[in-house]
Amino acid sequence: MLFFLPSPLRGLIAGLLLVVNTLFWAAPLFLLALLKLLLPVRALRRPLDRALNACASGWIQCNNLWIRLVQRERWDVQRPAGLERQGWYLVNCNHRSWVDIFVLQQAFSGRIPLLKFFLKQQLIWVPVVGLAWWALEFPFMKRHSRAALRRNPQLRHEDRETTRRACEKFRHVPTSIANFAEGTRFTPAKHQAQGQPYRHLLKPKAGALALAMHAMGTQFRSLIDVTIAYPRGVPTFWDLLCGRAGHAVLRARTLPIPLEFSTGNYEEDKPFRARFHRWLAQLWTEKDELLDELMAPGAQAKPPAEHAATDAAPVVR
Repeated sequence: MLFFLPSPLRGLIAGLLLVVNTLFWAAPLFLLALLKLLLPVRALRRPLDRALNACASGWIQCNNLWIRLVQRERWDVQRPAGLERQGWYLVNCNHRSWVDIFVLQQAFSGRIPLLKFFLKQQLIWVPVVGLAWWALEFPFMKRHSRAALRRNPQLRHEDRETTRRACEKFRHVPTSIANFAEGTRFTPAKHQAQGQPYRHLLKPKAGALALAMHAMGTQFRSLIDVTIAYPRGVPTFWDLLCGRAGHAVLRARTLPIPLEFSTGNYEEDKPFRARFHRWLAQLWTEKDELLDELMAPGAQAKPPAEHAATDAAPVVR
């Protein structure tokens, strides 16, 4: 444990461990991705995909180790019972910080298949990691301005086709598709600009969620609805490296995916789109109410490092 060191020194050590860990797992991952590219044989796809996912899982497990070395306070995690590693899940979560990704990975690693996130197209240029995300076939989504969409309405279909192609590949190996429905991290400025329809959340964007449900059909076992809160303040990535991420709270529940969401046409069927928006708005209202509880002053008085993650029975709030 490195708790006795000054936090900036812990941050430097953790950053070095993260870099070494990333480079260590990137080497076999890139080799496997090259084999997959050069040998596009269907019979080889499944074992190569499993090997690629194993590299990513190894990277996550090693990250969890250095986080425990520098982070004195254990995170308060409650997962639904009955999760399986050999199934397909759609994971929907609010978004507060880059730390959310590490919280999600620590909470679900080894309990469900590898989480694969919808990412902004620009993130493919992140050194080493961007190429690793590409090798793991994370969907990269493009963001077009309203002006660009008015000039070329066909741009609206690019993300739909990206989602369709990615989900088609995910059918072959158990996968968890993770989506931050807000589309961006919550900030007070963004919240204010939206007119504050929710107290702790930005308005959800339904497109990627609806397209994933339609593309995967009934293959998803369920939707894992995840809520993350930081009652003592939202940490930055540097805070995480320095062991100052503080008290993170994760609550998750499993929900059935309505059958019509696997067959309806979100793009062209307006009544269906309206029903989907109402369903998602209800989820967001319940999430906002849960965040009220998690962010309440009394909820911040949690036990220190001994507080462990638990697997609870599924709860529908």
